[in-house]
Amino acid sequence: MDRDVRIALVSCRSVIGDTTGNLCRMEQWIIAARNQETHLVCFPELSITGYHVRPPIDTVAESIDGPCSARLADLAKKYNISILAGMAEKSGNRLYAAHLLAQPDSGQCRVYRKLHLGPPEKEFFSPASKIPPLFEACGLRIGVQLCYDAHFPQLSTHMAINGADLLIIAHASPGRSSEEKLASWMRHLPARAFDNGVYVAAVNAAGDNGFGLSFPPVCVLISPEGKLLASYADADEYMLMADLSAQKLRAVRDHPMKYFLPNRRPEIYRAKQKAGSTD
Repeated sequence: MDRDVRIALVSCRSVIGDTTGNLCRMEQWIIAARNQETHLVCFPELSITGYHVRPPIDTVAESIDGPCSARLADLAKKYNISILAGMAEKSGNRLYAAHLLAQPDSGQCRVYRKLHLGPPEKEFFSPASKIPPLFEACGLRIGVQLCYDAHFPQLSTHMAINGADLLIIAHASPGRSSEEKLASWMRHLPARAFDNGVYVAAVNAAGDNGFGLSFPPVCVLISPEGKLLASYADADEYMLMADLSAQKLRAVRDHPMKYFLPNRRPEIYRAKQKAGSTD
């Protein structure tokens, strides 16, 4: 990260199957973000198709080279902004929870597929089989995760070792109040930032999906020191604006007692120790 970057996290409503309407509503948020000189805007998990773990999510999924990703690429070019947004992706006979990166200078979207499925998701979705390379956008190296992925610390560390400056974690997590959801996130997301010396941004879906699920609006940004920089947890759709400071990231990584990754000893975990060994 070599410059300051402004990001927007949009906690918004998505209706199952209404991809045209969802993208039209997303465009209004994109315009609002661009008017604030934002470089990158991020939407929740499955924001384009809507989120569910039962039909009709399987019937509204699209391939990565379908009209939804083409529309997202057009929006990135039209408004000169990088966009992260999610969709249910159909690939052969498999269904993935996918998150797309569209950039102004590219006519194609890059894709992250969810690696760790929550137990209710396993009946409909397939997990990705490998971690994709980091996304590069706006001078940032970005590791994308989806909801349940954030509960597995090794994934965040892997992304940090490979050079991530920012972890963006897009959620579609129903139930609870916004305040309860924020409290839940604050039990583990600050650790992902603090342990790895990275910014962490997280955003949840908002409102009713039209098929019985309701999502509490929540957005957070956490510093590389594990401190909460900005948050929203209330009842309405919301766009949280936040500035990522290159100087703040350097200050952590240049400090011998604040940046832990260089002192890892992965070799001591590879061999299975014998029971009772004190070596």
